[in-house]
Amino acid sequence: MKKIKIGQIGIGHNHGHEKLLAVRKFPELFEVIGFAEENPEWIEKRGNMEAYRDLPRLTVQEVIEKSDAVLIESDVWDLNKYAGMCVNAGKHIHLDKPAGDLLEYKEILDVAERNGLVVQLGYMYRYNPAIKKCIELVKQGALGEIYSINAEMSTFHSKEYRGWLKNFGGGIMYILGSHLVDLAVYMLGEPKKVHSFLKHSCLDGVEVEDNNLAVLEYDKAIARIFVSSVEVNGWGRRQLVVTGSKGSINICPIESPTIATYSDLSIADFCYADKKVPLEYQSDSTLGRYDEMVKDFYAYIVKDKQNPFTYEHEYKVQKVLSEIVDGVKFNSKNI
Repeated sequence: MKKIKIGQIGIGHNHGHEKLLAVRKFPELFEVIGFAEENPEWIEKRGNMEAYRDLPRLTVQEVIEKSDAVLIESDVWDLNKYAGMCVNAGKHIHLDKPAGDLLEYKEILDVAERNGLVVQLGYMYRYNPAIKKCIELVKQGALGEIYSINAEMSTFHSKEYRGWLKNFGGGIMYILGSHLVDLAVYMLGEPKKVHSFLKHSCLDGVEVEDNNLAVLEYDKAIARIFVSSVEVNGWGRRQLVVTGSKGSINICPIESPTIATYSDLSIADFCYADKKVPLEYQSDSTLGRYDEMVKDFYAYIVKDKQNPFTYEHEYKVQKVLSEIVDGVKFNSKNI
């Protein structure tokens, strides 16, 4: 089995440490050559974390030169910069989310597509077993024509975290809403219209878009995306609800634990009753949140699998997200 030489650029992204830990679970697939971080503050804060502890710290250019593929886990505002450097050097990339400026991102995707390079985005809900089953049933037509998606991904974040969100135009919608936009666009495509309601709770005196709703309008369907940083027990209400002419799926909570139910016209045979069954899906409890993701990254590179998330899809996700937040903007760059 061919090993892929892989390095990581940046340790500032909130998913970066766990992502590299996942890669290191599979030494038969990956040879980790080291990591790069240009900000000494991140080295001080995270450089001694488990995933990095026994790895050489390299320059960005050394990571690119020594690697077949690169994990890009920098601060969000630098993701496009490093992605561009990697694809222009002919390297496959796992790019954490959300990507940045739309025109820059389109150029990155175009270069990658022309040169047959893998671009995998770090949207982990693509690998949630219940959501994977939901998408499979949608694509098979088991739910009929889809009329509604209701997606929520909220948290009760600390004052410090909400202060960090001020870096981004759109606040928590930009950071977390991107996960849900990804799912809606994958199931329904690009919407006809986008409507945004980006509200500031001003809790603890922090003025940022922390209580947000986006409505994606289709010919017949509506997708509602709600994300909040001020929802008590928001984790417990994270949900994906998909309804169509033949059936519905309700996943709530999405993870830790995952509770998912399914109903169709043969089950819900009376309209004034709650009739549903557990959604049946395959799940391996030994796998971590990112294990299947990094294994697929390997499979895409060696051409054992084809990435179902096309370059066009990745562009549409960022385009819709940009429309929701009225253009990608980095107001500041404070870690």
